[in-house]
Amino acid sequence: MNGTGEGAEANGDAQPASGGAGPEAGAPPERQPNKDRITTPYLTKYERARILGTRALQISMNAPILVPLDGETDALQIAIKELSQRKIPLIIRRYLPDGSFEDWRVSELICD
Repeated sequence: MNGTGEGAEANGDAQPASGGAGPEAGAPPERQPNKDRITTPYLTKYERARILGTRALQISMNAPILVPLDGETDALQIAIKELSQRKIPLIIRRYLPDGSFEDWRVSELICD
């Protein structure tokens, strides 16, 4: 990667290269409306790990902390506290097999 971020989404998922094979080769994926979501409303363990790691990195780089601190200094513990209070300002993009995707706010997902 050359550091410019070309070809990668904000969530780190690489965009498929357009091969020019067919009419949909250059078409962007279709977004599913929020009312027609078909994926589960539960935060998976993989999404949780990615969200906590991303948010902990942001906190360690002096991003604003969105919850009151009770003596926590570890960025990961602060990120866990933000997740438990549903204050993490990130969006998860879930790709579907047909090429479309759904965007979920972390605050909308059910965390165990």
